[in-house]
Amino acid sequence: MKLLISLLPLALVSSAMAASPMMITGAGATFPFPIYSKWFDSYSAKNKDVRINYQSIGSGAGIRQFTDKTVDFGASDSPMTDDQVAKAGAVLHIPTVLGAVVLTYNLAEVKEAIRFTPEIIADIFMGKIKKWDDAKLKAANPKLALPAKDILVAYRSDGSGTTGVFTDYLSKISPEWKSAVGAGTAVRWPVGIGGKGNEGVTGVVKNTPGSIGYVELIYAHQNKLPIGLVKNLAGEFIEASPKAVSAAAAGALKSMPADFRVSITNPAGKGAYPISAFTYLLVYEKMAAAKATALKDFLGWAMADGQKMAETLTYAPLPASMMPKVKAHIAKIQSIDATKK
Repeated sequence: MKLLISLLPLALVSSAMAASPMMITGAGATFPFPIYSKWFDSYSAKNKDVRINYQSIGSGAGIRQFTDKTVDFGASDSPMTDDQVAKAGAVLHIPTVLGAVVLTYNLAEVKEAIRFTPEIIADIFMGKIKKWDDAKLKAANPKLALPAKDILVAYRSDGSGTTGVFTDYLSKISPEWKSAVGAGTAVRWPVGIGGKGNEGVTGVVKNTPGSIGYVELIYAHQNKLPIGLVKNLAGEFIEASPKAVSAAAAGALKSMPADFRVSITNPAGKGAYPISAFTYLLVYEKMAAAKATALKDFLGWAMADGQKMAETLTYAPLPASMMPKVKAHIAKIQSIDATKK
């Protein structure tokens, strides 16, 4: 009897350990954090044996942790470069949804959306347009009474896929920006003040009259900040929306690379929002068996049930025509145990 009693706590501990859910860890982009949070919670509610812990730390930091193999997956809005892929090993870029990088600003006295041409955007972030009543802004917005306030630029201080998307756009529309600053997840900004994460830039704009920054669409919506209209290649001033983001991706579908690493900024076509992007989960092609199985199951769920949540959170679902190729890409995830010879 004494032996039975002494073994009982050990049995209970062993049972509890056996019932503990598998933990999958990831880190990276803040751009898709709102929808990823929803996805991970919804998936785990239906699959109680798996928990996904995601740290929203920016694409740059996420890629570093992924490369160092301290997480099970990374996340980025900008595809990894060839050099980054070489350091990380066999990497799969799994597109999850599409989103928009928007210009948001703090001008309480202006009640209608401000219109921005590509030239104006480049000049503001180069520090060449310094006031809201600049002649170029007034010409693009003849019906608005723009104030004679100084413009304060807010940018991402951390390595950021959102920055990668925005500077990719700027490099396409401004030769001066391309040569002086360039594109990347971290650049030397000519002017402004930094904020960490989409949350940080949103906070700077929300608390600083006269400021302007670039964030993922949902961050502006959630904080009730105004969103600028951006002139596209077709000459239209476009409001960011899931429909306009989908239109931006349409042209890329015809020549989509096999690894899905593609830029869709400044696309041709009517109705296209020009600062749009795919966002990706970064996955090791070879993983431990149990985690490989769990992650593939989650990604399969994300391509089905998860896509239905996209528009309610201001993202655009992946085009239906991409799904067969994306699912085939997910199927490339291999169990390390299964590949041993």
